[in-house]
Amino acid sequence: MAHELLKEYHDHEWGSPIFNDQKLFEYLTLEGAQAGLSWLTVLKKREYYKRAYHDFSIDRVAAFTEEEQEELLTNRDLIQHKLKLNSVIHNANCIIKIQMEHGSFSNFIWSFVDHKTIVNQWASSKEVPSKNAISEKMSKSLKAHGFKFVGPTICYSFMQATGLVHDHTTDCFKFENFSGDKNKEP
Repeated sequence: MAHELLKEYHDHEWGSPIFNDQKLFEYLTLEGAQAGLSWLTVLKKREYYKRAYHDFSIDRVAAFTEEEQEELLTNRDLIQHKLKLNSVIHNANCIIKIQMEHGSFSNFIWSFVDHKTIVNQWASSKEVPSKNAISEKMSKSLKAHGFKFVGPTICYSFMQATGLVHDHTTDCFKFENFSGDKNKEP
């Protein structure tokens, strides 16, 4: 049986379309933190990440001082990986540049799927890929914009989490109840 945090995340969050820049930043941060670890590990630390990064306020995180960055490295409630922790601040600054160029981070991210959720019809979780051509294109573009910890696999997980792709299997209640992307805030 799945851990309660995983069940709650699956049943109420994973795969729901997200258009809010701050929430997209949160998911991108958490997906980057998860690299090489289990998703459960990240979910258990999620509230600590929210506190450390001021509820994922893009502007606030982008303006972190060196002292605040050092505090992250001593915060034992976070995954202690210097490059991952520092990448969040760096990525916040990259998001601000994208917002200026594209109006919002959401507009930029959703453009990779023509602003519509791609609904896959996997019969089994074994069929679900770890990356695809779109996540590879997204990764390449994000890296060109200076982002860190945005490889194709992280980008695909990010796409799944934020509803750019709908990868609930056909036997999952979330597959049957998917109402499609409404291209607006939930």
